[in-house]
Amino acid sequence: MRSDALAIQAEGLGKSYRIGRGPRATTLAERLVDVVRHPFGRAAGDGFWALRDASFEIERGQAVGIIGRNGAGKSTLLKLLSRITTPTTGWAELRGRVGSLIEVGTGFHPELTGRENVFLNGAILGMRRHEVARRFDEIVDFAGIERFIDTPVKRYSSGMYMRLAFAVAAHLDAEILVVDEVLAVGDQEFQKKCLGKMGEVAGAGRTVLFVSHALHAVSTLTTRTLVLEGGRIAFDGTTSDGLAFYRALQAEGSGSAHAYRAPAGRTGVHLVDGRVVTSISDGLHRHGDPFALDFTLDVPVPVSQLCFSVHIHDESDRAVNHFWIYGDGPSFRNAIGRFAVRIEVPRYRLVMGRYTVTVWVTDRATHTIYEHLTNLCPFEVTMEGLSRPDYEWSPEHMVYAEDYTYGVTRA
Repeated sequence: MRSDALAIQAEGLGKSYRIGRGPRATTLAERLVDVVRHPFGRAAGDGFWALRDASFEIERGQAVGIIGRNGAGKSTLLKLLSRITTPTTGWAELRGRVGSLIEVGTGFHPELTGRENVFLNGAILGMRRHEVARRFDEIVDFAGIERFIDTPVKRYSSGMYMRLAFAVAAHLDAEILVVDEVLAVGDQEFQKKCLGKMGEVAGAGRTVLFVSHALHAVSTLTTRTLVLEGGRIAFDGTTSDGLAFYRALQAEGSGSAHAYRAPAGRTGVHLVDGRVVTSISDGLHRHGDPFALDFTLDVPVPVSQLCFSVHIHDESDRAVNHFWIYGDGPSFRNAIGRFAVRIEVPRYRLVMGRYTVTVWVTDRATHTIYEHLTNLCPFEVTMEGLSRPDYEWSPEHMVYAEDYTYGVTRA
């Protein structure tokens, strides 16, 4: 491929860290201290490769997703490309101005105000003051921090930091935009604005590298995806194929990833196990398909009005669905024994995104709480295979109240 068509080129890129030996001496003073402490030389220590042998080319104007499990090397790759850290092996060349949003407030000086940091970041990108000034009002309006723009950023909350940092990176003249988990901070409206802005950036012919665990966002924004596994690039291809590859990786050897099992030796009234029954694969559900939840509940002592409730939470930890089985009904009145509980929803219309399950087990008569378990059984809702969703998108349409049925049997 012609070099002038490339925005990023990497060859054999790798980063190794030493474990348990402290950081490598890089200044004269550090080297002198090292010699005093270790006059006969320092043992090399164990090396940990956070990233290894990464080679790829990215064309100008491409929007590329980078996904993988925690510790796969995603953030290390972005830090190498953004020159935040230096590689142990290999090299990378970026052709054009780079706007990075990798850590909250990266590139901000804490003592300077938001206004001063906007101009500082523009200068780092090689922009003239009048070029930054022309975009300043748009940046501040996007960030929504007009009242605090002349306050030192060290006094900003993490959300304010993120909003301003993203606004600066996305609105200044960066030809390559590098974003790591921008959806991890901020409310739903801000996340929607971020995705919309990144879509505009990609549509304008600028290059976007986007790391996120929100697979629906990767699917919406990018056309190509790199999947990292164990510090290496395990897949490089279309986003649809990359998401399928990643889901297969998640399924390998992790049968309990989307299920729950109580710790060994647990006694008393407790949840023994639970799982979500999704329509496509383990942990992946298509919008509008039938959906179910299976649980096993151990009640070794009599409970007069056992109440079992399940809440579905979205990525912002909002409860978007509640399923209740009350103890004053026939199922759990004067309950004792082991019970299998199945909750079925014939048409589950959650919007795209990631969800988790929260379980409460209580006694309504005495107000005793036996269990309160959160972040169980993670699953994802997708629109794959649908021509259009059967809802109009807005923050108010996050969920529909669904008719559901349940069954309780003795296990």
